[in-house]
Amino acid sequence: MLLRSGDADMAEQICRAVLAMHPTDANFLCLSARALLRLNELKLAEDRANAAIALHPDFPKPHEILGDLHMRQDRAEQAVAAFQRAIGLDPTRADTHIKLGMALLRLGRAEEAEKAIEHSRRLDPYRELIARAAEYSLDGDLASAEANYRQILTRKPDHVEALRLIAAVAASQRHYGDAEIFLRRATDCAPDFARARADLISVQLEMEKLEDAQENAELLVRAYGHFPDAHLLLGNAYGAAGRFDEALAAYEKTLELAPGHRGALLGLGNTLKTVGLHDAAVAAYRACIKEHPDAAEPYWSLANLKTFRFGEGEVSAMQALLNKEGLPAESIVQLCNALGLDHENRGEYDHAFEYFRRGNSLRRQSERYDPVDTENLCDRMIRVFNRETVAQFAGSGDTNGSPIFIVGLPRSGSTLIEQILASHSQVEGTHELSELSRLTEVLSKGHDLRDRYPDSILDFGARKFAELGAMYIARTRKHRAGRAFFIDKNPNNFVHVGLLKLILPNCKIIDVRRHPLDSCFGSYKQLFARGQPFSYDLMELGEYYLQYRRLMEHWHDVLAGFVLEVRYEDVVADLEREARRILAFCGLPWEEECLRFYEVERAVKTASSEQVRQPIYATSINLWRNYERHLGVLIEILTPELLKLPKADRPLSI
Repeated sequence: MLLRSGDADMAEQICRAVLAMHPTDANFLCLSARALLRLNELKLAEDRANAAIALHPDFPKPHEILGDLHMRQDRAEQAVAAFQRAIGLDPTRADTHIKLGMALLRLGRAEEAEKAIEHSRRLDPYRELIARAAEYSLDGDLASAEANYRQILTRKPDHVEALRLIAAVAASQRHYGDAEIFLRRATDCAPDFARARADLISVQLEMEKLEDAQENAELLVRAYGHFPDAHLLLGNAYGAAGRFDEALAAYEKTLELAPGHRGALLGLGNTLKTVGLHDAAVAAYRACIKEHPDAAEPYWSLANLKTFRFGEGEVSAMQALLNKEGLPAESIVQLCNALGLDHENRGEYDHAFEYFRRGNSLRRQSERYDPVDTENLCDRMIRVFNRETVAQFAGSGDTNGSPIFIVGLPRSGSTLIEQILASHSQVEGTHELSELSRLTEVLSKGHDLRDRYPDSILDFGARKFAELGAMYIARTRKHRAGRAFFIDKNPNNFVHVGLLKLILPNCKIIDVRRHPLDSCFGSYKQLFARGQPFSYDLMELGEYYLQYRRLMEHWHDVLAGFVLEVRYEDVVADLEREARRILAFCGLPWEEECLRFYEVERAVKTASSEQVRQPIYATSINLWRNYERHLGVLIEILTPELLKLPKADRPLSI
């Protein structure tokens, strides 16, 4: 029980105590060896297993443990021999056949490995439950599938395939924390279970546990370096962590092992785009289309470059693909977005809008979003972070003033402001960091409203706020290279301005605004990889914008001078004036390089990566006017904000 719960240290203490009284007990010798394996005491584990074999040569368990130990030490040949010896002594153990298959795979003996794994499936007493659960999953009945897997795990808690499959159910519902727990158990029980480790890497990337994902990907490559997907996952992990040269090398290795690999070509294109190698990125995406003509994602990736223009043949190919029967919903969404952007570039705005509308309606079905939750959260922020609270905790927090937060709505010009600041010699741009939102997760202690963030902060003392500020600084250090200031450009941080005032009172916050209709429609026609679930419905977009403005007005009222408001249109109209204003707010001396922001060589992950590598331009201002006839519901909702604008900037309908 202790081993299954992860307490190998206590398990080994019990084994040691029993073996002092009963040194020839085979079961306790094997349990001790397993515990020592978990504790990475490999020599002692091997001694225990060999002692059990010497005393009981026909006992299969110690041979299996020796096989595990050989696998841990990259001795796959010896592992195969040990697993085969264990199977010879007891051919009924399904787990041992799986382990033999994993060892054979590591040696590249794929045909023999498949036979061993298939044999394990036939021996598994739970195969019918697993098959039934798989059918439930295919039918969309995830609750029944999960119930079947839990039934197996109740009887056999270390059934690694059931652990992997129940994790897949959790991940499909975006319960990534639960999925990680199951997959960690699976890889603890079977360190060479490659599929479980691959799934664990994917889940950790979703959770932005980048160091853990890299570590597991490196383990996978060491164990299965001849498998292309191991290098693909390593490339994904390196790319997410900003190690772009290593990511490119991993994708190239994947393509060396599997020429034309779809995921590697896409990963290669995305990374080349991020580091500013436009032509090479286009070549990678086009190579992916050539190898996989039915793939929609490379078309969308090309359109998402923003500065790219499709040829007539490519447009025809996209339209033909969109008309194919049985196309997955995600592919339809990607093609609609790409075709919408293409029609916009051609000035065919009615056609463009129809594609955006079709794709977004489908994407909205897969997003979880409730506008009432957003309104309630803003209500609570305004109630908790009032003048009294701010005055009560004035002077709390960590005094570090290195972070510069850029907040607002997506597609409002925040990447441009980041690029201007990152051109300064004292400032480094990172990307849209998740550390602040992760920090807020630990501020909720229970399910009662009082125990949840933001209400929970009312029970804190000054010391706690200083700890939280220091924690944020520590957690973001991995993204920095040593300059005095750094940028956290996560737009959603506008919700947490009140918290930032208490935990990092010396930080700088810049709120980037844009014309409400350009801002909202810019989000509507952007297909986000993740997050921003409010952006696929015009009504919800308008309501979200109103909540954003309501909350920002509260911050300006309660925290006067703490946030600098910058209008995108003002930056375009007079770059130098606005750049000087931004630098002065951040306490930075003027540098001419900030006017040549497009010359800065740095990785940019956002959708504006290509646009901010060009000099300032005004073509995206008032782009909404081309779609005004389609934006009635959005205009109606935003009327209170639109009426604040000069008459020339309002829609004709108001």
